[in-house]
Amino acid sequence: MTNAAALQHPPPERGIFCNRTLNLRAIKAVGYDMDYTLVHYRPEVWERTAYLALKQRLQARGWPVASLEFQPDAVMRGLIIDTAQGNVVKANRFGFVRKAAHGTKVLGYEEQRKAYARTIIDLHEPRWSFLNTLFSLSEGCMYAQLVDLLDAGKIPEVLGYQDLYRRVRADIDAAHMEGTLKAQILADPAQYVVQDPETALALLDQRYAGKKLLLITNSEWAYTVPMMSYAVDPFLPKGMTWRKLFDVVIVGAGKPAFFTERSQLFEVVTEDGLLKPSVKGLRDGAQFLGGSARDVERHLALSGDEILYVGDHMFGDVHVTKDVLRWRTALILRELEQEVREIHAALPSEQRLAVLMAEKETLEAASCEARLQLQRKKQGYANAGPVTEAELVERLARLRQRIEALDAQIAPLARAATELHNKTWGLLMRAGNDKSHLARQVERYADIYTSRVSNLLYATPFVYLRSPRGSLPHDPVSPGGHPDTTMRDAPES
Repeated sequence: MTNAAALQHPPPERGIFCNRTLNLRAIKAVGYDMDYTLVHYRPEVWERTAYLALKQRLQARGWPVASLEFQPDAVMRGLIIDTAQGNVVKANRFGFVRKAAHGTKVLGYEEQRKAYARTIIDLHEPRWSFLNTLFSLSEGCMYAQLVDLLDAGKIPEVLGYQDLYRRVRADIDAAHMEGTLKAQILADPAQYVVQDPETALALLDQRYAGKKLLLITNSEWAYTVPMMSYAVDPFLPKGMTWRKLFDVVIVGAGKPAFFTERSQLFEVVTEDGLLKPSVKGLRDGAQFLGGSARDVERHLALSGDEILYVGDHMFGDVHVTKDVLRWRTALILRELEQEVREIHAALPSEQRLAVLMAEKETLEAASCEARLQLQRKKQGYANAGPVTEAELVERLARLRQRIEALDAQIAPLARAATELHNKTWGLLMRAGNDKSHLARQVERYADIYTSRVSNLLYATPFVYLRSPRGSLPHDPVSPGGHPDTTMRDAPES
């Protein structure tokens, strides 16, 4: 358990990052997703198991996939599959492609430019499939590998890249639905689940602070009970179980439709999952299947910004909830822990790179000025001063040499910066120097984001989370190349 002193100073990777000011004192109810939110899996183990289940289905169809192996770093959350061209791409916040791979082969600059020079990604178009969650890793890895096989003429069916994606999507969904995957996890949860003792304490803090706690998961009752028992129960006070922790439990929710549509609500009336229609709606201390967010709001007599929903799925948990219901939202990005650690470890290199880039910009400005003087001197259309053409040519040559020497120092530092977190795709929230498309989605739809639920323990249920002053290109720049954020808005009362 965490001691009181540690509450004040969490390590950077355990921080809660605020896009939109959030007063937790004003939150009356907190709803949680389960998978990869309250229950965190080892993605390299879970996704390898899902990948193998998908592979078996393809082998049964006669596809030559026996030699394929799961590559956990082949893709990452936030990438986008271009089903029209068989590519996996990373885009910036404006939708411009910054890196692309056809199948498993990373495209060179000219290939990428030819493919995407006139393309802006719009996720509303069916061409694009956004990898919303860690559950997408097996799907993305297999699709990229199958594109290679399709291009080589080794798949025994006539398929296009879009047909291929539909097949992968259908087979991975079927593998999840048939129960084999979850049966493997239930047989050995320790292999798949990372227990976090602090999660239970964070939930207890919220409950005893007077907040209603909700569990709203797409998983079925027979899976939810043992998973929550394994992940949460060992860390609760003696005699208490996770079912006493939550005021309302909803399984088989069918998100994202749960937040946008109305469906039949059933009560789970026996331990083995027997259902009966619920005539009177939700009630505290009971477990349900289906229903809708409207049932939740009606039962709690709450709506909108009085409810915080916490989940890991960019679309199904955060986007729709914010867009339709205006609930407050929190996104869980477990990969963020490693990313933040790597960013902090790389700070000396980043600061050195910023100094070199500032020096390069100064030299480039001097070079541009010399070129303009030389142009004016040659064309005779303006007074270029007493300097001669020969002197200007010599000055340009010296500046070019100094810039080339700087580039030799900058190149390895810049390359290392693009390989943080993932050697091919870089940082989760960055696309080059810009924000990634994922970062844009997070910024727009998640009020707060963090790496795990237990980080809320550090904030306490009474915290007033304030978003930082947004930086703009015209803001003053501090030494080291970072926007100066010392100028703050007046503190809110």
